[in-house]
Amino acid sequence: MLRVHFTAEDLARVRFAPRPSPVAELHAALTMLGAPHEELLFGRWRGRLLRALPGAAGPLADLVPGGSPPSFLDVLGETREEGFALLREARPELVRSELERVYAGRGAAPPWLRGLYEGEAGAWRVLERAQRAAYETVLAPVWPLVQDLHRAEFTRHALAVAGRGLGAALSERMPGSRLRDGVWEWPGAVVRREVRLAGRGLVLLPTFHWRGGPLVQDSPGRPVVLALPAGRGLPLAAPDGTPPGEALAGILGRTRAALLHALSDGPRTTTDLARRLGVSNATASSHTQALRTAGLLTTTRTGRSVHHERTPLGTLLTA
Repeated sequence: MLRVHFTAEDLARVRFAPRPSPVAELHAALTMLGAPHEELLFGRWRGRLLRALPGAAGPLADLVPGGSPPSFLDVLGETREEGFALLREARPELVRSELERVYAGRGAAPPWLRGLYEGEAGAWRVLERAQRAAYETVLAPVWPLVQDLHRAEFTRHALAVAGRGLGAALSERMPGSRLRDGVWEWPGAVVRREVRLAGRGLVLLPTFHWRGGPLVQDSPGRPVVLALPAGRGLPLAAPDGTPPGEALAGILGRTRAALLHALSDGPRTTTDLARRLGVSNATASSHTQALRTAGLLTTTRTGRSVHHERTPLGTLLTA
């Protein structure tokens, strides 16, 4: 069970990150690359990126020999440059202790990591080059869409807090969790950990790549950050050589993929969609219901008219 302990001061210092954090989202994406979650939806995405990652990004794999990254990578920053600068400001004793932890019992670390352990400027340049190379391949192509999705998540959280209070909003962020007696608990969490905020406050950061449980960023002297899976995650980019839309059709089916594309210029009625797709109204209605259940479109009724519109995730899937 994961348990986050609040003081009265911490409850007043819970905030939702106003913008996505490039370095944190990059680390979530790289973690997802090595995870087995949801192979149907993320398998092609993993395969394409693993083939596309340049050699300059290779040192990042040296940092996670056992799948557990060092905590000095846990930084925010609203821009890529700010995130890189925060990495470079990590306390030398934290860098050394975390490198010792991740390499305990695993033999000698690569030479550049030994340089990082000693605080050599050249080793930090190796790390920054690796981060930049990975960012350009993994995040840069989808970053504008990540920003749009983040705005939607920010609005949803703000409305939940205003309408139902902080406790309900936190529970909604992670279904199955609960806030009681100053402790936010996840009974089903794989990670078993006690996190004590001790007046540092809590930042909620949605991530659109990671699909596992919450990722805890708990660095001394900084607010604790919980990177939480948002919505249903990013869709898969088509593998090299696959015509646009084919990867999506392979997952959703051609008719449902075509229906999402038909909503590219705004909301449409069931009748309009049926006409565009060449199917009956009943068939179009069945497909919209399935896509609505998957969180890819919303349906609103005004009088006798029913209009369907893509969600931010539905828009991202068709990009």
